Amino acid sequence: MAMSTPKNSWRKSDLTPEPKIGVYICHCGTNIAGVIDVEALRAYTESLPNVAIAKTYTYMCSEPGQQLIRKDIQEKKLNRIIVAACTPSLHEPTFRKVLEEEGLSPYLFEMANIREQNTWVHMQTPKEALELAKDQVRIALARAEKLEELHPKEVKIGRNALIIGGGIAGISAALDLANAGFNVYLIEKSPTIGGRMAQLDKTFPTMDCSSCILTPKMVEAGRHPNIKLITYAEVRDVQGYIGNFKVKIQKKPRYVDEKKCTGCDECSKVCPVEIPDEFNAGLSWRKAIYIPFPQAVPPAYVLDDKNCLGLTPLACAKCKEVCEPEAISYDQYPTEINLEVDTIIVASGHEPYNAVVDEEYNYGVYQNVLTALEMERMLNAAGPTSGRIVRPSDLKAPNRIVYVQCVGSRNERRNVYCSRICCMYAAKQARQMKEKHPNMEVYVFYVDVRAFGKGFEEFYEKTCREYGVQFIRGRVAEIHEDPETKNLTVKAEDTLLGRPVELEADMVVLSVGITPSQDAKAIQNILKIPVGADGFFLEAHPKLRPVDTTVDGIFVCGTSAGPKDIPDTVSQARAAASGATALMATGKYVIQPYFASVDEILCGGCGICVPLCPFNAITLEEKVAKINEALCKGCGVCVAACPATAIKANHFTNEQILSQIESALSR
Repeated sequence: MAMSTPKNSWRKSDLTPEPKIGVYICHCGTNIAGVIDVEALRAYTESLPNVAIAKTYTYMCSEPGQQLIRKDIQEKKLNRIIVAACTPSLHEPTFRKVLEEEGLSPYLFEMANIREQNTWVHMQTPKEALELAKDQVRIALARAEKLEELHPKEVKIGRNALIIGGGIAGISAALDLANAGFNVYLIEKSPTIGGRMAQLDKTFPTMDCSSCILTPKMVEAGRHPNIKLITYAEVRDVQGYIGNFKVKIQKKPRYVDEKKCTGCDECSKVCPVEIPDEFNAGLSWRKAIYIPFPQAVPPAYVLDDKNCLGLTPLACAKCKEVCEPEAISYDQYPTEINLEVDTIIVASGHEPYNAVVDEEYNYGVYQNVLTALEMERMLNAAGPTSGRIVRPSDLKAPNRIVYVQCVGSRNERRNVYCSRICCMYAAKQARQMKEKHPNMEVYVFYVDVRAFGKGFEEFYEKTCREYGVQFIRGRVAEIHEDPETKNLTVKAEDTLLGRPVELEADMVVLSVGITPSQDAKAIQNILKIPVGADGFFLEAHPKLRPVDTTVDGIFVCGTSAGPKDIPDTVSQARAAASGATALMATGKYVIQPYFASVDEILCGGCGICVPLCPFNAITLEEKVAKINEALCKGCGVCVAACPATAIKANHFTNEQILSQIESALSR
C-alpha cells in the first residue's frame, strides 16, 4: 500500500500527568449568550480540574477569537484546547488549524456543541440550558484529558478519473477534467451517451433546443483525446481506495464494430423485428438492430440480442448480409475491462416515476393518459409524430388537455420529496401546445406551483397571462374514460374555492417526478457510499461538501444525488470535477487518522471483524487482522465486535468514551 506518514509541523507536546487545558466559551452573538449566562458557565468551568484558563468571547471563530487562543497557548503553555460553541462540522477545522500553527497536534482539540444541542433547543428554559451547558463542558473536559497525538497518513494520487454515467452531468464533469489535462474513463450503460436530456425537446425557461445544447457536448466528449468512452457497459466491482481504485467493468456485446459502422441504415431496413422504441417512450417502433437516435455518440448501430430472431446465419442474418463494411459480427461476447483510477464521480442519473403505481390515474389502462416524457417526445419535431399533438386512441388533435402535477412526488404514500422540475416542464409543454394550437384549452391541476430559479417565476406568470394556460389548485382524485369517445373525465377538488371540479378532457398528461436510478442500489453496494431515505446518494455535508461522499475520492453529482434541473445538474457536475481536480492536481492526499488499529499481540485471529466491516478494510493475514487505513472510516463496528479487545478506534478510544460517560453520570 503506497502510504506514508507526512512530516507534521507540530512538535511533540510535553504532556504532563495533569494536562493544561484552555476552555473558550463563544457568545455566538445572542445565539448562546442570549439564552445562558456565559460568565456563570466560565466561572464553573474554571473551577474544574486541569483547566488552566477559561475565557469567553463574542465570536470565537473570528480572527480575534482565534488570536486569543494562540496567545494563551504561547503564554500559558496550554497543551489541550476546548471550544464551547457550535457544531464541530462547521468550525472544528478552524480551531484545529490554530493548534497546528502553534506547534500542537490538532487532534488535541475538543469541541462542545452548546448551540445546536443546547441553546437553540432550550431558548425558553435558560436555567436548564445553563446546567446542560455545564454538563457538556465537563464531558468535553473528560474526553480532552484522554486525547492522544495522532498522525495522518498520506497516499499518492495519479491523474485518472472514472465517471459513472454519460448524461449531461457525466459529460460536463468529463470535459472539465479532460480539459484540465486528466485522463477520464466515461462509463455509460446505454449504447450512447446523452442520458435523459437527449429525449427533451426544449429546455426551460429559455426554450432553447435541448439537442442543440447537448449534441455539441456529446461530440466533444466523443472526440476528446483525454476521454475514453466505454458505452454499453456497467461497473461490476470496485476495490481499493483514493489514489488506488481497482475497477472491473463488464462491456456488453454490441455485435457491431463501432469503427467499421458507417450508419447507412441498410441493416435496420431489412430487419423483420419491430419492438417499442425506448427513446420515444414507447410511442413508436424500432428494429432489433438500431441506432438509439440520430445524434448518438458513438454513431454506430447496436443489435438487441434479446429481441433478435437469432445470432446465427440459420436464424436470420439479414442484417449481416446487407452490411457492406462488414461491421456486424455475431460472435461477440461480454468482455471484462480492468481499470486503475484515482478518483470516481457518480453521475448515474434518475428514472421517471412509474405512473402505473398510481391506479387512480389509470395510466397504462386508458390510451389517452400519457406521462410528461411521452408528451415531450410527441412535441419534438424529430419525435414519433413529427411534433404533432395527437391522441394515441385515434390520432386526432385534442381540443382540451389536462395536466396532473405531483404524480409520484409530495405524496406520503409514494415519495414525500418535491421533484423540483415538474411545475416548470408542465408550464413549458403547455406553452408549446398553445403556440402550435392557440385555441387549445390547457388546464393544470397543481398542489403548489414551485417556480424557483432565475427567470422561472416570470416564465410561469407569462404562461398564465399571455398564453392563457389555466392553473387550478387541487389534487386530482380519479380519472374515468368514456368507452365510446375515449374522452376522459377528471375529478378533483379546487382547494382555493373549496368545491369539487369535474373536467372532460381529450387527453391527460401526468407530470411524473424523479426517482433514483435503477442502478443506484447496486452502485451503493459496490462503492460503499450512503443513500438517504429517499434512495438518492447522500452527500457528506449538504452545505459545506455538497458533492463529496463519506468515501474519500468519490463524488456524486446531478440527479443521482437528488432531483434538480439541468442548470443545477451542470453546476454540480462541474463542482464534482473541481473536487476531483483538486485531489489529483496535488498528487497526494492526507487521510485523517480516525482509522482503527490492531494490537497484534492481543489479536487471536478469529476473523469475526472481517465480514462485519462495511468498508472491506479488514483482512486476515497469518491469523492476524490487518486494517487498510485508507479504507477504514473509524465506524467502530470492529472495535465493538472484537472479543479480545484487540482493536482500537483512534480518537474514539474506549478510555475516552468511558471517561465521558463517567463524567456525565457524576453530576
